[in-house]
Amino acid sequence: MQNKPLHESIFVLDSHCDTPIRLLGGADINIKSNQGHFDFVRMREGGLNAAFFAIYTPNTINADTATRRAMQMIARTYDAVEASEGKVAVALEAQDARDNFETGVLSVFLGMENGLPIQDDLSLLRLFYDMGVRYMTLTHAGNNNICDSCATKEKRWNGLSPFGIEVVKEMNRLGMLIDVSHISDDSFRDVIKYSSSPVVATHSCCRAIANHPRNLTDQMIKDIAATGGVVQINFYPPFLNSEYAKEFWPLCDAFEEVEKLWKDNPDQHNDAYEKAKMEMFALKRPSYKEVADHIDHVVKLVGADYVGIGTDFDGIEVTPEGLEGVDKLPVLTEELINRGYSDEDIKKIMGDNFLRLLD
Repeated sequence: MQNKPLHESIFVLDSHCDTPIRLLGGADINIKSNQGHFDFVRMREGGLNAAFFAIYTPNTINADTATRRAMQMIARTYDAVEASEGKVAVALEAQDARDNFETGVLSVFLGMENGLPIQDDLSLLRLFYDMGVRYMTLTHAGNNNICDSCATKEKRWNGLSPFGIEVVKEMNRLGMLIDVSHISDDSFRDVIKYSSSPVVATHSCCRAIANHPRNLTDQMIKDIAATGGVVQINFYPPFLNSEYAKEFWPLCDAFEEVEKLWKDNPDQHNDAYEKAKMEMFALKRPSYKEVADHIDHVVKLVGADYVGIGTDFDGIEVTPEGLEGVDKLPVLTEELINRGYSDEDIKKIMGDNFLRLLD
């Protein structure tokens, strides 16, 4: 009797998947599709046992709209899981996911990307926890009432706001993980200062390899590890490779401008939309090997206990070459094997490190 390939025998967890955006648009993720990067069929094909669905709200909307949107995304996630007829279940803690793994059931966790939906009210934070949210990314591409973003030139708080400090302490009390992805460097330092629990970066890369403010410095990586937290490597190509990013960003900006026009009037702008899309996708992308390069960098800094994967699937325009969707994940496991990682370390990196935090 042959042993299973390693990827089929270990627990694999993705800490950041933006599929709820597609659920709001009416996508059916219980059938296999060539749309997006994720559905439950491809999830099983790729050996992914658990995915954190990101309940994402942009900083460009008001707080009431954000709260409503977050609740709709949570509701649509529960609907999609229910429609799986027992093949998928919402998990609230690590043991739920382990039990599901043993019975062949896939797990969906909930994470909130941007604290805007909690408004200025810790009772709403508690309510979202009761709905199943197990981590919160404090902000996204703009400053909010909790902290500053890495994406803004003008900073509002120069770190955490007074309310943000309360949020961190209440998240610690609840057992909700604090996600430092997207926040400013000063906000990061405040989180490390005020949090008494492990801190995570659910979808971030290494600034030493690709110099972008969304990525983490070596000191940040060491600080996260010192809390007992984990750095989950993002698959977004411009965060993986600086040279690619220089060519990509102008093409991405052009595509996004045309996309806005196309959404308002598809017939009139379809040719321009397809041209901009083709130019963006024609650029040679970094391969899955560069995801492994970022994993290597974290391991060399702090060891294999403090790194994992947070794909950002369905939230990114382009993917690494060879990792075009969730069904392709086994290539990353094979790459780690080829680089000489032990089975035990691969098991940690591909899922167990993040499960440890949920315990």
